[in-house]
Amino acid sequence: MYYKYEIINNGREDILYLYLNMKYEFSKELIGNDFKDLSRRTKNFINANKINFKGNKVYLIVDNIVVKTVDISNVNGDVKNNNIYYPDYYMVNIELADSSISEITLREYLLTQLFSFYPYGLHTEVYKSICVLFNTYAYKMMYKNKIIPYNDSFSSYDIIDEYKSLSNYNSIVENFNIIIDDVCGQFLSYNNDFILPFIHYSNNGYTLANKMYPFLSAVKCLWDMASKDYINFHDYNYDYLSKILNIDVNSKSFIDIKGINNEKTIFINNTSFSCSEFRTILNLKSSNFYIIVYDNYLRIITVGCGNYYGLSLFAANEVAKNGSKYNNILKYFFPKTKLCKYIKKEQ
Repeated sequence: MYYKYEIINNGREDILYLYLNMKYEFSKELIGNDFKDLSRRTKNFINANKINFKGNKVYLIVDNIVVKTVDISNVNGDVKNNNIYYPDYYMVNIELADSSISEITLREYLLTQLFSFYPYGLHTEVYKSICVLFNTYAYKMMYKNKIIPYNDSFSSYDIIDEYKSLSNYNSIVENFNIIIDDVCGQFLSYNNDFILPFIHYSNNGYTLANKMYPFLSAVKCLWDMASKDYINFHDYNYDYLSKILNIDVNSKSFIDIKGINNEKTIFINNTSFSCSEFRTILNLKSSNFYIIVYDNYLRIITVGCGNYYGLSLFAANEVAKNGSKYNNILKYFFPKTKLCKYIKKEQ
């Protein structure tokens, strides 16, 4: 929300100028007449970013124009109420690219996550499943870390802007808001703890379990074998491979793969690469791959798309089109977990 600030004295008092980047969803506070929540969010931003400001008047700046004046004199520290877990009340702290911390509503956070999956054109019940997973993640991160870091591996915040040029942007937001409301307060729990939102696009017919994450299960997923990403191949000439891997690779090189699934180790001559390292360097679609050596190039065949953990988007979309609801989809892909719901407390 806020991306920079400065403190200016007008001769009588210090004024804090907060600059807003409108690429982030700002909610309805800017155009409404109720300043209570806006004042609280402004005060929380000052505290979270350790801004040494002792005054009470804050100017909000958009495109070098003062759009609102906020008085924070009656705001007593962090007054957000995290006992209310609903999207318009529960607040999420997001670290931005410049390392500043912005507080947004859970609804704003969920909208950005749903938009990141919009290009897949998924069924509504799949979007509901995704929304439950990111409800869970927001609750988990705020409970344990109090913040979602910028370089987070599960979610990204600064992505919604690219979709605002869509002619149907407003209708998409309206539909996503209905989805958010339909699953509000719902999350997945394993052994009385929030799980992590593992999602991949497709696999080789089975999802994977992982000892590090006992809530993950290996389940049959034959739908994925019909995905267009079931099989992909990539050809790399040896000069390129030598450069990108920083070793000498040719048709005579010793190449071997040991292990299975995401625990593979790739050996090329005297150098070894972990599965994730090799996949990242070559930008492969999955960690399930095979290598064929030719005289002039190396062919790498990948199966599926993603890490095979948790929810398969392709399979979930197929079963959703056949009538499955989000709760059944989540139960299938996360069979060890419970779908829980926070009950809104009366005010």
